[in-house]
Amino acid sequence: MPREQGKTMVAQNKKARHDYAIGDTYEAGLVLTGTEVKSLREGRASLADAFATVDDGEVWLRSAHIPEYSHGTWTNHTARRTRKLLLNRKEIARLERALGSSGTTLVPLSLYFSDGYAKIELAVATGKREFDKRQTIARRDADREAQRALAQRNKRAVTGRGRR
Repeated sequence: MPREQGKTMVAQNKKARHDYAIGDTYEAGLVLTGTEVKSLREGRASLADAFATVDDGEVWLRSAHIPEYSHGTWTNHTARRTRKLLLNRKEIARLERALGSSGTTLVPLSLYFSDGYAKIELAVATGKREFDKRQTIARRDADREAQRALAQRNKRAVTGRGRR
């Protein structure tokens, strides 16, 4: 049976990009049970309250919600259990150093299947203050407005309806 190719998105943590300044990102595998994989393949998961920790040289995903598999039996998994993440030793050491500084945390950004394997994208992040969030929104709106004006100008130039 051939394995699926490419990247299939399951869940994204859009609020993380709003609430945190994103630093380095890492791709990690997950240690999952069978019913968790089946539930993820149905596209059901939430990373809203999730975070990761480094304990005794191992990285753990906490508070990620993968609901119970709909056709599961008594062997079904618990929805918010702690799951082990698979990273190599150098990456874990780098994460421990980054998390040693004050105000940094390890936040999951997205959960997806890559070539048939469940993966999670983690980021070393620092929390934004309220004024930082407002600045980000204002900058994004200004960029969007500039893109619109540029597109409008280019459109007039191509059609030949510009002022002369």
